[in-house]
Amino acid sequence: MIGGRNITEITHFILLGFSDFPRILAGLFVVFLLIYIMTLTWNLCLIVLIRMDSHLHTPMYFFLSNLSFIDICYATSTAPKMLSNFFQEQQTITFVGCAVQYFVFSTMGLSESCVMAAMAYDRYAAICNPLLYSSIMSPSLCVWMVLGSYLAGLSGSISQLCAMLQLHFCGPNVINHFFCDMPQLLVLSCTDTFFVQLMTAILILIFGIINALLIMISYVYIVLSIMKITSTRGRSKAFNTCASHLTAVTLFYTSSIFVYLSSSIGGSSIFDRFVSVFYTAVIPMLNPLIYSLRNKEIKDALKRLQKKRRYCCGQ
Repeated sequence: MIGGRNITEITHFILLGFSDFPRILAGLFVVFLLIYIMTLTWNLCLIVLIRMDSHLHTPMYFFLSNLSFIDICYATSTAPKMLSNFFQEQQTITFVGCAVQYFVFSTMGLSESCVMAAMAYDRYAAICNPLLYSSIMSPSLCVWMVLGSYLAGLSGSISQLCAMLQLHFCGPNVINHFFCDMPQLLVLSCTDTFFVQLMTAILILIFGIINALLIMISYVYIVLSIMKITSTRGRSKAFNTCASHLTAVTLFYTSSIFVYLSSSIGGSSIFDRFVSVFYTAVIPMLNPLIYSLRNKEIKDALKRLQKKRRYCCGQ
């Protein structure tokens, strides 16, 4: 009973997904399936490569392997359900399934934000304090920074989940999206959502704005340090070590900020859904490429792995 009225509780939601594009559904399914397969393949390969090659057992690649693991979980929180819905006439998800999906999605997203901030600090230490880098970025500190990122993401998601479970849904139950996201759930709630909105705003402040500011401050010091390098080759090398991370950070924050600002003022449009695909599926696929394509150490590790395989096969 809510507000003195008997109201039937919603036990499942209908995900519209991309059902308003019936003529290209088959094409969309193939594209999204390929994106998901490449996301799993490239990130798993990067994790295995970093694990197998002792030359990559450094703080930067430790963070990168954890970023790849997060990207796999991040994409998996939404992609399998989205892909299976292409074959269902009624694309439904239970309330419990919706809560679990959002919990995993939120945990990985918040954790990724923290890991990216940790990677920015790692680059700051490497470029601004190169002589003290090994003592600053000790193995124990790296482990604690990654554990702290996971715990922070988990804590933020648990607080949102607890607030979300206090909401009541009594109809309609149609989510104009391909996964359960908080802005769309708030629109469907028939109870006061102020507390959930406040909690979401606090998390955006902590994990979005503060983390972004920390990354920006790190790069201000990095740029100032690079400008002091006299040789052009030295400047280019220092810049290349940061360019990949800065590209990944820019893509992650700009796409997610756009979607959440757009959702807060007008629901979920068709364009918003495709942008959501970009930051939930495409970015996790691109991250290993961004960090690998112009990375000499990754290329050298691949060459060493190929030589080792040829040597083993030759025997």
